[in-house]
Amino acid sequence: MDVRSIEDVEPVIEHNGTVPVWWLVQPRELYEATEGGYLELVSEFTVDGGGMVDPHAHPTHEFYYILSGRGIMKVGDEERPVAQGDLVYTPPDTTHSIWTTTPHAPLHALAFAIGVKGSGPVDYTG
Repeated sequence: MDVRSIEDVEPVIEHNGTVPVWWLVQPRELYEATEGGYLELVSEFTVDGGGMVDPHAHPTHEFYYILSGRGIMKVGDEERPVAQGDLVYTPPDTTHSIWTTTPHAPLHALAFAIGVKGSGPVDYTG
């Protein structure tokens, strides 16, 4: 499972010395894998304490960036703890899910996805 954390990356000072940047994906690092793709979605979501995102798959390269909270991310057959500052990559057509580690504390995250060239519309409500 590809999980990257700002805790493992040295920041680079950019924009004329005004801002630290933690590169979780280097520029053009995924160029070949996503060539011909398109930005499919960007969303923000919350998993309530004790809750989970139902296991699902779709034809996109999907990324979850954890804003706050702790959880367990499952991609394919692999499970791993995730927390604030982690970026999780899920390859196209790979079943994935995430759930909180306690019954009380929520997890808050961003999701963004790159569509695969030639794939049709995806129903995200099911």
